[in-house]
Amino acid sequence: MNRWRLTLLSLSICVTVILISHILPPVAAAAMPVEIQSTTLFRLFQRDNLTNKDESVAPVYEYLQADIGQYNTKGLSLHLYGWGRTDLARNDYYEDNSTAELLYGYLEYTRPFSNLNLRLGRQQIVAGIANDSIDGLSLFTNLGDKFSLSAYGGFPVAFSTIQGRSGDYIYGGRIAHHLNSRYAIGLSYQQLSNDGDKQNQQLGIDTAFKLPAGISLSGRSSYNLENDGWGEHFYEVPVTLGDFSIRPFFEKYDYRDYFAYGNRTPNPFSILTQSNEGLTTYGTDILWGKTSKWDIGAKVKHFTYHVNDDTATYYAGLVTWHGAALTQIGGELGTMQGDAAKNNYLLSRLFFYWDRPNERLGSFVSGDLVYALYDESIYGKDSSFFASLGAGQRFFKDRLELKLSGDYSVDPNFDSDFRGMLVMNYRFGL
Repeated sequence: MNRWRLTLLSLSICVTVILISHILPPVAAAAMPVEIQSTTLFRLFQRDNLTNKDESVAPVYEYLQADIGQYNTKGLSLHLYGWGRTDLARNDYYEDNSTAELLYGYLEYTRPFSNLNLRLGRQQIVAGIANDSIDGLSLFTNLGDKFSLSAYGGFPVAFSTIQGRSGDYIYGGRIAHHLNSRYAIGLSYQQLSNDGDKQNQQLGIDTAFKLPAGISLSGRSSYNLENDGWGEHFYEVPVTLGDFSIRPFFEKYDYRDYFAYGNRTPNPFSILTQSNEGLTTYGTDILWGKTSKWDIGAKVKHFTYHVNDDTATYYAGLVTWHGAALTQIGGELGTMQGDAAKNNYLLSRLFFYWDRPNERLGSFVSGDLVYALYDESIYGKDSSFFASLGAGQRFFKDRLELKLSGDYSVDPNFDSDFRGMLVMNYRFGL
């Protein structure tokens, strides 16, 4: 069944592309570029289940993307993207998981005046407080020179497997006032329903200001109308002072108001919601870029948990050297110091990316090492280690890319864990 679903997904996207290209008039079809991208992942690892230890798992993922026409250009275009999976080991590791999904598939119409943009189908909505996948209609347009409007409505994809779609809906929008690139202020609203019950209703505000002297201010806040409480505040003030880039930031979350989606809807963060916990963080990132070869930085981030009354602060230094093309070598050394023993540890990381070691070949090599040392043992272990090594090769003017990687980790959850992955990425146009 898994292989049939993967094959069906691939065929559906390809057939849709072919049909659209034949339905369109010859002149329109010739003027619309067709781009197809296929990404195939072969993974290999071992896991324990109820009956066997070190059971081999060998999933194959296929991600297929097709675009007829280009994003946000004048006229009509079609965009499709989905994935499918099968397990070559033929065990029941993925028995309770989906084996294929259409991530997005929509028709888009764009007109040059007023920046009118219409999308119909499955799509990702990002507008103010919204960051949701829906099956429906969305609209974006300018209202004169200083205002813009976005609106959307349809079925929430996340609710489609919960007692069907009867009574499910999502709608919302955002209106914004802006003055060129100097500032933008947006007000957004969203309401969701599952099986006829209102699950969530939120208001949001987002701001972005470009101030003098290389200073910017941006952020957002959301208010839960069902619980009458603020769910999120996030604000940052990037500043450029000569060769230094400084980014102070502030974040505050109330889990009950931030994650609330009603009592009938499964929620992966339901434990956080029921705990009534909240989190406040603030800190600063500093980056010194005197030359194009070196980036040297530091970060400080303070955490405060409202219910547990725990505090912790993370301090780190970072350095990255940039070579030719995308080549780079870097590292990070940091420490977390907190009231609770679980929040006391040392963290170190080294990484590199070597681009085109052979000028005649489009090859690359990458590596990553992460080591953490805990003040207090977790499940009998006081440290964790992760190592990754990968290599790849590009062919046909970089249209085909092959990547092979292997990971090894030892941590409180796994005594010894090996993982391998082969990725084939191919892009072509019609």
